Parts: sequence; C-alpha cells; structure tokens
Amino acid sequence: MKLAVRETVVFAMLGAVMYASKAVMEFAPNIHLLGVFTIAYTVVYRKKALYPIYTYVILNGIFCGFATWWIPYLYIWAVLWGAVMMLPQNISRKAKPFVYMALCAAHGFLFGTLYAPAQALLYGLNFQGMMAWIAAGLPWDCIHGISNFFCGILIVPIISVLRLAEKKGTDTA
Repeated sequence: MKLAVRETVVFAMLGAVMYASKAVMEFAPNIHLLGVFTIAYTVVYRKKALYPIYTYVILNGIFCGFATWWIPYLYIWAVLWGAVMMLPQNISRKAKPFVYMALCAAHGFLFGTLYAPAQALLYGLNFQGMMAWIAAGLPWDCIHGISNFFCGILIVPIISVLRLAEKKGTDTA
C-alpha cells in the first residue's frame, strides 16, 4: 500500500482529528467520536484507513503515555476496522445509517470485553479475574455503547464529506 504525498498528509490530518476529538471530549468519559471516525475512514479508504487509525493510536501513546492501558489500543481499533471491512459494500442507502450506528454501538458495548484479554495477560488475571474485570466495567461499557449509537448518526455525513473532499482533491491534482 504505497502512499502518495497527498495521502500521507490527509491520513496524518485525519489521525490528528481523531486525537483532537478525543481530547475535546475528555470531560465526558466513554463518550467520543473514535468509533465514528474509524467506521467512516474505513468505509471511504478501506485498507488505507489503518493509517489514520494508527496515527491516532500513536498520538494517544505520545500524549497520554505508552503505559499498559495503551497496549490493547494496538488491536482494539483494528477489531472495529475489520468488522467494517467485512460489511457488504452494497448496503441499501436507507439501511446504512442504522448498520453503521449498530456496529459503532456494538464496539462500545464490547470495548471492555475486547480490552480484558490484554489486562488478564498483563496483570496475571485468571479467567474468573478477567470476568470480574469485565463485570466491573459494564456500566462504563453501557455508556460507551449508547453514546456510540447516538454519535453514530454522524457516520454517513462524515463519509459524504470525505468522499466529496477526495473527489475535489483528485480533480485538482
């Protein structure tokens, strides 16, 4: 996947937008646009969406610290990216918003469960300990899933803006 200079700049900016959106929403725990951007970028850029996604992951480590909490970020966003990649590309226009919102919500509801295996390995938790860790995080996962669902209403408009920007960008090149 060789990148043109324009793509490198665009993907760097999109990753920075992800990080900035998270920083702006810090006041509201587990309410953010990261799933929204991950889905939108993946729909538009497919495999190349990994560039802005991992730009965000690296920026998060740089500014918040490369600690044990960060390690699951190396795979947790790839799970959402992979789920989007498996969606059929010919979803009906009417169904798209609901499919994307539901997928975004599912990732939020499952975030703690996806995070748990790394926590278990890093902190030596047995299966019961890992399940207790998941159970303790369920209220936060509920907030995460519900907020991801409602934030997901922005996915289709963001996809439209990205496609328009891509069309304009290639028209001037």
